[in-house]
Amino acid sequence: MVLCDNEVDRDFEKFSDEALGALSELFVGKTGIFDHEWKATNQTARIYRTEILKENGVLNSLGEPYAVLKGYAYMLRNEKNSELIEEIEAGIKKETSVGCSVAKRVCSICGEEAHVGGCGHIPGREYNGKLCYLELFDVKDAYEWSFVAVPAQRAAGVVKRFGASDSLKGFVSSKQGGRFFAEYEALEKDAVLGREYKNTLRNEVLRLGLLCDPKIYEALSENANFMGAKELENLKEAFEKRLEDSFPLKTQLPGRDKTVSFDGDEYMV
Repeated sequence: MVLCDNEVDRDFEKFSDEALGALSELFVGKTGIFDHEWKATNQTARIYRTEILKENGVLNSLGEPYAVLKGYAYMLRNEKNSELIEEIEAGIKKETSVGCSVAKRVCSICGEEAHVGGCGHIPGREYNGKLCYLELFDVKDAYEWSFVAVPAQRAAGVVKRFGASDSLKGFVSSKQGGRFFAEYEALEKDAVLGREYKNTLRNEVLRLGLLCDPKIYEALSENANFMGAKELENLKEAFEKRLEDSFPLKTQLPGRDKTVSFDGDEYMV
């Protein structure tokens, strides 16, 4: 989701690139609630990573390179959240807003820091054709992010995709996620071994199934593609047991205290 960007918002404030960078770190681990109401019962999701995205050639309304702070959040997929998840997927619950604290707001007209009885320029008005707004610096804290009806940031909200690193591989290849790249490569190698083992196991199950009953082979070959390793292992064990019962191992030598007749036919080809 888009948490905030460097556009002038509805309150005629604008996050500086410095502020976006600070918020990117501070928002990791922050909770998602509704309408900025700080209640434990309101907690519904949590951000596990963030990134700042810039699209080549895309500018904001001020002609500056457009930058957006994107957050990745998770929530429990359970009965309590089922309705919210449906509304998010349908695009009904979409808009979000951030709660944070900044120590410095700078007037875009004169460059003075805004404070009570300050420069006198009014945000939202134009002075000699230039819009007055307050640029935000020196972020002190990030409190939470909320689902709201009308956010101050026009672009803030849940999005399906933004930028080119919406995959795990893209994340670990980025500057922010680079420290996880070695772990990702190790997991990739383990995954390859796991897939090879599963394919070998599937082929063995099909072979044993064909020996047990050729009639079930076609149905088995279709369903085996959707079985997990544990299911295949259980099926392999069942087929082996069935074959052992149907074709018990016989030896040419008698057991202890047993006498058998021998006419040589056992060795005839």
